[in-house]
Parts: sequence; C-alpha cells; structure tokens
Amino acid sequence: MRRLTVLGTCGAWPEGGRAASGFLLEYDGFRLALDLGYGTLPRLLEHCGAGELDAVVITHEHPDHCADLSALCRARYFAEPRGVRLPLYCTPGVVDRVQAMEPSEDLAEVFEVHRIPSAGHRVGPLRLESAPLPHHVPHAGVRLTAPGLTLAYSGDAGPDEALAELAAEADLFVAGATLRGLDRDPHLLSAAEAGAWAARARARRLLVTHFWPGADRGGSVAEAASGFAGEVVAAEEGLVLPC
Repeated sequence: MRRLTVLGTCGAWPEGGRAASGFLLEYDGFRLALDLGYGTLPRLLEHCGAGELDAVVITHEHPDHCADLSALCRARYFAEPRGVRLPLYCTPGVVDRVQAMEPSEDLAEVFEVHRIPSAGHRVGPLRLESAPLPHHVPHAGVRLTAPGLTLAYSGDAGPDEALAELAAEADLFVAGATLRGLDRDPHLLSAAEAGAWAARARARRLLVTHFWPGADRGGSVAEAASGFAGEVVAAEEGLVLPC
C-alpha cells in the first residue's frame, strides 16, 4: 500500500473539526509521519498505533507543526513494552521546544534524533533529502523518494530557489498556501506561488495545505491552478491520496 493520508491542514491553530499540519505516508508497510501539529495524533491513531510508526519528520519548531510530537512521545514512553527508539528527523530547535512541554519524560529515551537539513538520509525504503527554506525559524523542505514514488513538501516556508529542486518532477508536491490574493511574505507561500513553483518544478500533482483558519479553500485551489496546468487538490482532514 502506497498512500498519503492528510491528518491536519490548518496553519497557526486548528479551526473546529480540523487539526494543524500533519500527514501519514505509507509505503509498502513502512509508516512515516510528516509533521505533527496540534490535534494530529488522534487522527494518526485512527490509522496506526503509536508503536507502529517507523519514522517521523518535522520541518520546524512552530507548534502547529510539532506540538503533537509531545503526545506521541508520551504514547510511546508509557507503552509496555516501550520498544526501540523511533527515528526522528528534525530541524534544530524542535527537540528543545517539545522537551519544554515534558518536565519528566526525556525525549531522548523515545526518539533517535537526526538533524535536517542534511545531505540525505536512508529512512527505511525511502530516501530523505532536505534543504533549508526561508521561515521565521530554521526550516527544512523535504523530498522523499523510493521506487515509484517522489513526494516533496514545502512545509510552512516561503518561496526559494530550492523548491524547484526539491519538487522536481515530483509525483506529488505538498505545498503551503497560507496567503491569498496579492498578499506576499518572504516567509510564507501564497496559493498562487504554490502553483507557480509546482509548474516550474514540473510536478505532476499539487496538494495545497496550511490554510489560515476560516479561509476559502476553493479560492486557494483556483489561485494555484491559475499558474499550474496539473491537478490541484485542497488538503482535507482524512483525505487519502494514492502515491
């Protein structure tokens, strides 16, 4: 089974009935969580147990992308038996930010930490490549590849030349689309910019996400599609996309 399940789609904080940023990638039995923002762990547990995850990738330390790493830590810390440490690929600052919520449980007992951005990592059957992208804190865009799969994720970052390489000919480019209309910010992508970078990278499909709570998601899709001829899909909690 090769699929991406959307766990959460909101930027900043989750609106009612939704969660912040998070995804579950499954590739031939290997399970990888990609960001775990507010409210994503309960949705993840609907698909696999905390002890069934094989790896986690966190793009940066903002809590709408990493807060539920704390909940995952507790679920694994108190498990009987606890099991081996879970590989965690994250930017500097993530562990310290999440550890600050854990006065008694040491994250190092649960996670085997690997820093990104980096030249590359072998993560089970996947190749993880990453590059720094502009944001308010250290941030890594990621590219995950395996036979028959290329998935790129911009996280919550702004426009940068590295996006063209990260998303080059990706089967699926998951891109933030926080801004709408003429709004521009060097630390965030707009929907129109997401479409333009998908086109430049020659991606096959574009999944726009990281919506401001209450945003018109259909409008974001339309703006992204104005610069990208491929399929554009709005991320929704529970959406499953074959990979």
